[in-house]
Amino acid sequence: MKNILLAVAGLSPQVITETLYALHQSARRVDEIHVITTRDGKDLIYSGLLGGKEGGYFRYLDEYGIDQSEVDFSHRNVHVITDEHGVEIADISNEKDNELLLEKCLELAFLFTSESENNVLFSIAGGRKTMSSCLTLAAQMYGRRQDRLYHVLVSPEFEGNRNFYYPPKKSVRIELKDRSGNPVYKDTKYAHVTLVPIPFFSIRDHLSPAFLKEPMDPGTLMLSLIREEESRMILNLITGRITYKNLELDLMPAHMAVYAFFVMQKKECHREEADCGRCTECFMDIQEIFSKQAQITGIYKKVSHGRPLDEMSDTGITDLNVPNFNSYKGKIKNELLKKFGPYALKELEIAPEGKRPNTRYGIRMDKAKMQIIF
Repeated sequence: MKNILLAVAGLSPQVITETLYALHQSARRVDEIHVITTRDGKDLIYSGLLGGKEGGYFRYLDEYGIDQSEVDFSHRNVHVITDEHGVEIADISNEKDNELLLEKCLELAFLFTSESENNVLFSIAGGRKTMSSCLTLAAQMYGRRQDRLYHVLVSPEFEGNRNFYYPPKKSVRIELKDRSGNPVYKDTKYAHVTLVPIPFFSIRDHLSPAFLKEPMDPGTLMLSLIREEESRMILNLITGRITYKNLELDLMPAHMAVYAFFVMQKKECHREEADCGRCTECFMDIQEIFSKQAQITGIYKKVSHGRPLDEMSDTGITDLNVPNFNSYKGKIKNELLKKFGPYALKELEIAPEGKRPNTRYGIRMDKAKMQIIF
């Protein structure tokens, strides 16, 4: 029987050697190691673990007398999450990234559990919490009686420390940080690495045979699971109101005109992208925005319900300049933040892209999640 360690890792590659150490200390043999990570995580694994003789992984094998041929772990065993174009994802920062992560977890869980001679040891100790959740879900989908799910607990003061990869045979003193971030020194003999088996319910035996012929995409598998409905933003120009996640925000006409202008730019973009939220094709620099003053004024006339334009200041919504554009943008951002919170703000705000003087502005939310009511 071959024991395969399938783990998730983020920006702390040490979790791999800590997990390997914990498994060995529990008399669990590991024949292969496979890691699911991001682009940034891959770089740290390459440099911190697999960086020649000084890499933490090779130092561990050497110190504990384990022949390199006994464990299959190399650059080809590092599986980076990629988008539909094959571009590596730097971080798990939105729902789309999380779907790609889940797809990778399901793909590899299916692959390694397809062989009856394999025991798969799922490790959820590394990476963001969403990475642990996705690998746990993959284990629940495809795990068998011989497979195991583990977490690894490390003494808090040593956890995530860049100088600590595993408890060495001979204790050494390393630099740590206290709660205030000040350097402190402590011997590694005080570091405890504990392997925690986690019970899990497998639904593999309840899946139809068609689901076990090949790895299914997350959408297909999710049909049988509870899933939160995708959040949509509704911009109502009649009421001057934004609705998002069952919350409503009323904007004054000038603010609504500016915000609606950017939403329209996003909706009217003809470029087709599977992940519109990452595309900035519809973003505009300040001069492009000013060149569309007539459109902004037209939106204002609609949402202000006929208010005479001569009541407006010459430097107001009908005659934008840099200071008042920045003022409108800042006030809109504050209103969005107060109503919908910082997480939603990333998608909803009029966001800058690029450095001055080449800054462009737009909304990052996927246009498929936007609706305008005229």
